[in-house]
Amino acid sequence: MTQETNDRPGARLTVASPDTKPVASLPPLHEHFPSSQRVYEGELRVPFRQIELQGDEPPLRVYDTTGPENPDPRKGLPPLRKPWIDARERSLHADGDGNRSQMHYARRGIITEEMRFVAVREQVTPEFVRDEVARGRAIIPANVRHPESEPMIIGRNFLVKINANIGNSAVSSSIEDEVEKLQWAIRWGADTVMDLSTGKNIHETREWIIRNSPVP
Repeated sequence: MTQETNDRPGARLTVASPDTKPVASLPPLHEHFPSSQRVYEGELRVPFRQIELQGDEPPLRVYDTTGPENPDPRKGLPPLRKPWIDARERSLHADGDGNRSQMHYARRGIITEEMRFVAVREQVTPEFVRDEVARGRAIIPANVRHPESEPMIIGRNFLVKINANIGNSAVSSSIEDEVEKLQWAIRWGADTVMDLSTGKNIHETREWIIRNSPVP
């Protein structure tokens, strides 16, 4: 495993309103999870939270949804899945096939990088992941327009997942507040986030949320 790096993508978000202010960084991960650090496993850089135990006990690695630490919200997260998506466009969709769902690949017998990533997270084999998705017993929410997402799976034979609802309203509407809500939700373990905004700047708000979200 390797520890967190500070690589950042180029500027990707624009601000439509001069009232939009930078989002304050959350406290370091170790302030909320003592003796913990985010580490990555393998060539796909699958994240885990590694907890240092007392005595001679080996470190404990647990499922992690927190995403890269201290990202710049105005730049968004690194597009982790973009190379995988681009490679499939060249190899699998050159004939005009427009179906890019993980179920479509699974039913064609293809094990994608997303399936391999999920297998490491869930401590199962990639073939088991592919088979469960192909049979319709599990889903990998991996929209090609959200390459920043770290692949995860929802299904009866996998770990329980938690959803967090966020959103602005006509009474209170702030892009920076919604991004901060997202950051706190994933810090405390949300596996998915649903935006229920009804206030102003909905499209811009959701763009900021998606670009800064490591979860679906």
